[in-house]
Amino acid sequence: MEDYSDRTSLAATLRQRRQRLSKLIDFPVILWSGQWIPRNFAANPFPFRASSHFLYFAGLPLENAAIRLQGTSLELFMDEAAASSKLWHGETATREDIAKKIGADAVFNLCELQSHSDSAATVAVQNVATYWQQTKILNRPVAPANAPTGIDLDLAKAITSVRLCHDASALLELRKAAAVTIKAHQTGMRVTKSQGLAEQPLSEAVVRSAMESVIIAHNMSCAYGSIVTVHGEVLHNHQYQHPLQAGDLLLADVGAETEMGWAADITRTWPVSGKFSPTQRDLYDIVLAAHDACIEQVRPGVEYLDIHLLAATVIAQGLVDLGILRGKASDLVERDAHALFFPHGVGHLLGLDVHDLEDLGDLSGYQQGRVRSSRFGLSFLRLHRPLQTGMLVTIEPGFYQVRAILQEPKLRSKYQDVVNWERLNQFADVRGIRIEDDVLVTQTGNEVLTAALPTKATVIEHLVNSP
Repeated sequence: MEDYSDRTSLAATLRQRRQRLSKLIDFPVILWSGQWIPRNFAANPFPFRASSHFLYFAGLPLENAAIRLQGTSLELFMDEAAASSKLWHGETATREDIAKKIGADAVFNLCELQSHSDSAATVAVQNVATYWQQTKILNRPVAPANAPTGIDLDLAKAITSVRLCHDASALLELRKAAAVTIKAHQTGMRVTKSQGLAEQPLSEAVVRSAMESVIIAHNMSCAYGSIVTVHGEVLHNHQYQHPLQAGDLLLADVGAETEMGWAADITRTWPVSGKFSPTQRDLYDIVLAAHDACIEQVRPGVEYLDIHLLAATVIAQGLVDLGILRGKASDLVERDAHALFFPHGVGHLLGLDVHDLEDLGDLSGYQQGRVRSSRFGLSFLRLHRPLQTGMLVTIEPGFYQVRAILQEPKLRSKYQDVVNWERLNQFADVRGIRIEDDVLVTQTGNEVLTAALPTKATVIEHLVNSP
């Protein structure tokens, strides 16, 4: 991992990133930023978000722009803002000012890009309009980012190698995102109980708005659609109309994204009433034990798969101790019985995207030569690599009672000998629990960037009850 000073300029940081890339490839690269996407008419677009690969090497969220990289050189292609745009959008920086800030060697109009595109590789942008622009300018098919071919595949491998481990400039941004996300979660916990004392039942939407308002107040955006729900068994629940009732657990998976696109990702689960029930506390402590055990193992050289299996084993043993599962924990994990309650992977890469580099599919998440398992307990594992210094990963074990899984006839038949269904019914007040932190792999172990947000049940209760 490169060691940059906190005062390193943007141009210097980008130059060092290009140098790392140039050691892996010997062909030119063109990366597009993307365009505004209209919601329902051209003048009412969705918020613009530049392609992460463009952001990594260009440094700024420029709309409808492209950069050409060859060796350590950088050429910027973008048009000057139309004179009429000043009425609606105000003054903007000139192309020359932008080029100087990012250390570009030359700047051109976007229409000149085609004459500089011979033999260039690229990464397909998710934006459809930009994707067709890529195929037109390169005069060849461009495969989707998750299935690149030819030199695009070579580029994807090289970018993965460069972006897997974060430099100091990236870590500054990631720490900013983490700090604001911590404040957002603290606010969510406090507003749950205080607002819940009102005559009208509090809804998930009120807690969501309180959390997201902290992010917006710091001039950041949400890194992904916030999950704030009493239905924690729905892993990516984006509905917020449910009332919060006494006895509910509220699961909040909310993360900030800095202006430059760097993300945080935290999940906490807390009792709406400010006090875990005995059954909720039992299961919460199992998830927390898995969370803590996994973080303790994060260090260079450790296989992320082994960390996932550790989470599965700790959860399986905890469920055996509670009488929900029967058998030896290692045998239960081998049979994927844990996946009845912990069906997803223990985490993922984190960086410019909340699931960093995931637009490249398993090419980025899986070490070369490894393929995704079809096993029930492993098929959703997003990262299957040995950890390296500078990687930032999430650790997010969970327990969920997903009806689609627990009521599925084949699964009930397969695991009827190891699940005590009557005992499980006694934990009906737990729909879903997840505890997630952002963990940096250091040379000697790890650093939890989100450690300032407590995970211990009694401290969570205190935060919820705080005025």
